[in-house]
Formats: sequence, C-alpha cells, structure tokens
Amino acid sequence: MSELEKFRTAKDGFFRDHPQSPLTREQKQSFSGLNYFPENADLRLEVKADELPVKERIEMQTSTGDTQVYFRHSRFKFRAEGQDSELTIYEGPNGFFLPFVDSLAGKETYGAGRYLEPEPLPGGRFLVDFNLAYNPYCAYNERWSCPLTPFENRLKVPIRAGEKLFDADH
Repeated sequence: MSELEKFRTAKDGFFRDHPQSPLTREQKQSFSGLNYFPENADLRLEVKADELPVKERIEMQTSTGDTQVYFRHSRFKFRAEGQDSELTIYEGPNGFFLPFVDSLAGKETYGAGRYLEPEPLPGGRFLVDFNLAYNPYCAYNERWSCPLTPFENRLKVPIRAGEKLFDADH
C-alpha cells in the first residue's frame, strides 16, 4: 500500500468513526469511503513560487456569508493536461493555503473548489501535491463554513487528482 493509500484509508476511518468528522450521524451509517481519482504522479509538483512584494490582504467570502482574512503570498505556474496554468498561494493564521476550482467542478469535483496546504521548501519552492486535494467540510453538510475560492484560482484545466465529489448515498 502506498503512502497515499494509507493516508486515504486513515481519512476514511476518521470520517466514518471520529466524533469530529464532518459527516452527520445519518451520513456515517451508509459511509463506505470517499471518492478519489487514482494517484497521479504528474500532479505531485515541486514549484518555484514567485513571492509577491506586497502581501495584499484578501477577505474570502465563506459558504455561510462570513469572511476570513488571508494574504496573497506568491504565485506559481505549472502545466496540467498540456495547458499552462497559474495559481495564487495564500497565507493565513494556520499557514499556507491553496484553494482552487478546476474545469471538472460540479461534474466530478466539488463545485465550490478543493483545498491544499502547499508545503514550503527551501529557495522559494513549494511542494504542491494535487493528489492530496480535498473537499472543504461544507461539501458534506451545511453546518460548516468554508472559504470560497477566489476568482484568480479558477482553472480552465481539469485536475484529475485528489478527492472527487462526495456521494452522500455512497
């Protein structure tokens, strides 16, 4: 079993059994695991991020109408499905944050986007592993408040890695 498979198995266990799971009691009764894309080595990236000279403050709207404050930290370019793309990495109270929406949103991936926490590396680089892309808790039920992906992080390319849409009947 790969490290990613172990991680996914542990996450499924957390969702099924843990009291802090985002699933409702009813959802847990029929839960048999989250839906994932197969592991995609091409979407495990070490990227050179161009740090922004001014860390502009951004208030991200949330799914419940509130706002959360982040700062634009850096931007990076990458290729996926043969297309050039660019994303912004934000910094918040809990570290680096990378929300994004891909072209599969609402069909194969969560419509409001998925999240990553890019791992900083030396020399202004980040590990961005889209295989770890996950749905925010508001994808499972409405009691959660989640930041909505800013327009600048909406991609025209599919990202076939990480979590797929949650199937409540799964």
